[in-house]
Amino acid sequence: MYEKYLEEISEVSLFQGIERVDIEAMLNCLKPIVGHYKRSDYIVNGGDKYESIGIVLKGSATVSKENAAGNRSIMTLLKQGDIFGEIVAFSSVMTWPATVQAQEACEVLFLPRGKIIGDCERMCSWHRIFIQNFLRIISERAILLNKKVEYLTIKSIRAKICAYLLEQSKKIGSKKIVLPLNRNELADFLNVSRPSMSREMGKLRDEGVIDFHLTEFEILDFQALKNNMSE
Repeated sequence: MYEKYLEEISEVSLFQGIERVDIEAMLNCLKPIVGHYKRSDYIVNGGDKYESIGIVLKGSATVSKENAAGNRSIMTLLKQGDIFGEIVAFSSVMTWPATVQAQEACEVLFLPRGKIIGDCERMCSWHRIFIQNFLRIISERAILLNKKVEYLTIKSIRAKICAYLLEQSKKIGSKKIVLPLNRNELADFLNVSRPSMSREMGKLRDEGVIDFHLTEFEILDFQALKNNMSE
């Protein structure tokens, strides 16, 4: 049943260090479910009953939350191999804390929470490695959430844009960047309005700091970009 997904599953960080034959045994033990979604479909809704950890096998999706006023804020972008729902797996929370929506056609593997965090009746050899990987991923996700908080503490829209572009450039080691988010998603991620963000981007381009077309950006003046972070 899961054979056609073994290639994708074996590349997921959650299964790092686990032999392919053990992955097959694990799937037979956990009996996960594979869901298929079209672009813009809701994979899970915030507040829904939480039962499984999700892994994106194909496609991409966004994780977002709404505040009391109904304003949506994108927390992260999920790509092939990414995991979601792992933060609450070991907690007492029984509902999804955020909404996951397909950005394009998606296939998602859902691993049942109870079988992951509960005792393994078969004492499977892969269980210890699996839990170690799981905890490592949770730690790395906590670091990313701290980064999100950093953006929220930056006061000006211009400084947020500059900080984000510098981080993306540092991540890939190039002055030319293809942003992983479109304009609406980036505005949500930075917690700013899209028109205001676009206006500041235009000013930075006019000042010769950056150049861009759609999601393709080029940093022309790194020092000016760094200086703008203090505004």
